Amino acid sequence: MPELSQETERRAAVLPFGLAEVSGPSMVPTLHHGDRLVVQYGARIRPGDVVVLRHPFQQDLLIVKRAVERRESGWWVLGDNPYAGSDSTDFGTVPQELVLAKVWFRYRPRTSAARSPLARVRWALSAVRFVLPDRSASRRLRAR
Repeated sequence: MPELSQETERRAAVLPFGLAEVSGPSMVPTLHHGDRLVVQYGARIRPGDVVVLRHPFQQDLLIVKRAVERRESGWWVLGDNPYAGSDSTDFGTVPQELVLAKVWFRYRPRTSAARSPLARVRWALSAVRFVLPDRSASRRLRAR
């Protein structure tokens, strides 16, 4: 669940890209607590994309989920971690106007423990990753 400041949301009206931070385990193994996300506001959402959206019952809470299927009433979204909960299985479909942004890639901040040159190289090679769409997510939904 990323936390975006009001200033970040105001900039979203001007800039198409923004940053968010993940807190919580709902998107493990794709995203981990502390990951930073680069998101695009107003991007076209397709099934399988990871998105930032407003929680349908708590509009001040922003969450990160995978958009699994487009339905008449909005998007069916699921977390990648089936044990974390708080997705469409709990609150139903999410109206399109609550979907704010598409996640393009994540980067992991460097820890202070990574001081050796080898540790820095390993961090540099693994820190930035594209968040790829998972097109099989909608097939898993239909199988249930």
